[in-house]
Amino acid sequence: MIRDITIGQYYDTNSPIHRLDPRTKIIGTFAYIVGLFLVKSIFGFVLAAALLFAVIRISKIPLSFILRGQKSIAMLLVLTIILNMFMIKGDPLVSFGFLTISRQGLYTAIFMAVRLVLLVIGCSLMTLTTTPLSLTDGLEHLMRPLKVLKVPVHDIAMMMSIALRFIPILLEETDKIMKAQSARGADFETGSLVQRTKALIPVLVPLFVSAFRRADELATAMEARCYRGDEGRTQMKQLHYTKMDILALMLIVLSVVALYLSRYLPSVSTVAGYLWQW
Repeated sequence: MIRDITIGQYYDTNSPIHRLDPRTKIIGTFAYIVGLFLVKSIFGFVLAAALLFAVIRISKIPLSFILRGQKSIAMLLVLTIILNMFMIKGDPLVSFGFLTISRQGLYTAIFMAVRLVLLVIGCSLMTLTTTPLSLTDGLEHLMRPLKVLKVPVHDIAMMMSIALRFIPILLEETDKIMKAQSARGADFETGSLVQRTKALIPVLVPLFVSAFRRADELATAMEARCYRGDEGRTQMKQLHYTKMDILALMLIVLSVVALYLSRYLPSVSTVAGYLWQW
């Protein structure tokens, strides 16, 4: 489970998506997130999934590797489905005592689950195709207008980059600690939820110690290299938009417009009703 988390990891391969400017990929990711929340019909979700899988195909990242990362959100996915099915009122379908599953609740649960999966895959795709250093440079360039408001743009971009870089490191450290504790007789798989939660305490303590130690080593290394933020700092690699980036930005705009227009398409039930009457 620990190794299945793909957010924060970088998958090195030579693809057109990898060669895009990091600003293009950041803009595309945020535009895709906005588009997902604009979608209200099943046709829109089909279009959003088709766009995402087309980008995955172009990125040359194995689909199985990306889908494997969805195991980490399995519990959140189940919780989202259950809450939406039982909490939203509407036309009753099935009743379990005082609990009732409505038609509107079932539709909402399915839509929220699909939206969550596509959202996680889209965000994972950005980190899988962009190195942490490039991601930092892209975020800093995009947030430069905020410097007028005295916002520490460079510090924010650096913290986000360090956080993303530490995700796979901490996951690997967690996996090592759990294997070491299992070798000493710890059991993380059996027992009640309370027992399994208590079994994680021997993992959390050394994990926090290791995280603080790594943070201290990183701070020492940055000070030894005379790091002083963006004061007098230049970039080794300058970011430049290419023709491929311009084409990608145009496709991003068209995709968001298409996702927005999908709101006005008839629902599946409406289409089924028309076909039944015909």
